[in-house]
Amino acid sequence: MKLGFLTGIMGDISIYEKIEWASKIGFETLEVSCWPRKNTRDYSGSDIDVENLTVEEAEKLNNFLKEKNMSIATLAYYDNNLDNDREKRREYNTHLLKVIDAAALLGVKNVGTFVGRDMTLSIEDNFDEMEKVFKPILNYAKEKGVRIIIENCSMPGWHESGWAGTISYSPELWDEMFKRLPYDNFGLNYDPSHLIWLGIDYIECLRVYKDKIFQVHAKDTEVFPEKMKYFSILGKQLGRKDNWDLGFWRHRMPGKGDVDWDKFIATLKEIGYDDELVIEHEDLEYQDTLEKVKEGLELGYNFLKARI
Repeated sequence: MKLGFLTGIMGDISIYEKIEWASKIGFETLEVSCWPRKNTRDYSGSDIDVENLTVEEAEKLNNFLKEKNMSIATLAYYDNNLDNDREKRREYNTHLLKVIDAAALLGVKNVGTFVGRDMTLSIEDNFDEMEKVFKPILNYAKEKGVRIIIENCSMPGWHESGWAGTISYSPELWDEMFKRLPYDNFGLNYDPSHLIWLGIDYIECLRVYKDKIFQVHAKDTEVFPEKMKYFSILGKQLGRKDNWDLGFWRHRMPGKGDVDWDKFIATLKEIGYDDELVIEHEDLEYQDTLEKVKEGLELGYNFLKARI
């Protein structure tokens, strides 16, 4: 398995600086943030301007990666592709196609995104919308030799009550997603950190969905059972500081939460997974400065490297 990280967390320094630092630490791959240059998403980034990427720029970047013995596993653009605002949806879908173009130009195999959710519709109707939106996207990606990988976050921050803002966060929903869109270039960016606080067996799901796990996000979650007993599984409802504040869990660096990484990585090996393990850094303890971000990423690297 190759260790990498999602680049947006390092802020506005250039992608070349991020590659240089990553290589020195020992990382072998990256998931590169490719949001539009102007956006308001948290944990986003625009390390590659996919709207204006040229052949020459792609060659320059690939040459630098080769020089540093690095690769790009995935181009990342996680937004709400089913937004009920049709103009926003159009913008998100159009940008996703640009990310696919950039992946093809760079020779990158994956583009990571969310399915999303139209908050005005039922879950069943959202799956109808998903088919309409994603069939042309998946066909386009297949023509370009690119895979679409869906990160399984429930995105509670997109829902005013902290409920799910996507339709792709549980095995029940994955089954429906893959039944409706049985494409061989459509799979999961599997993240155990979301499954653990949702009460889903993140180990057994590795075995069940092994053929659909195209990448793995390495992020941990610390769960506070006593707080869950107080707030309920639906989370804190009063006095939340933001839509993510459910009160009974928080994201951590690998090894600082409740994911059993020894068992998790052993199971990845058991199912024959030998692709990328990408740290998605959302641990607030290591985010105040770029140096703290680097400290967190290096901590995560050292913890995981000792286990793979």
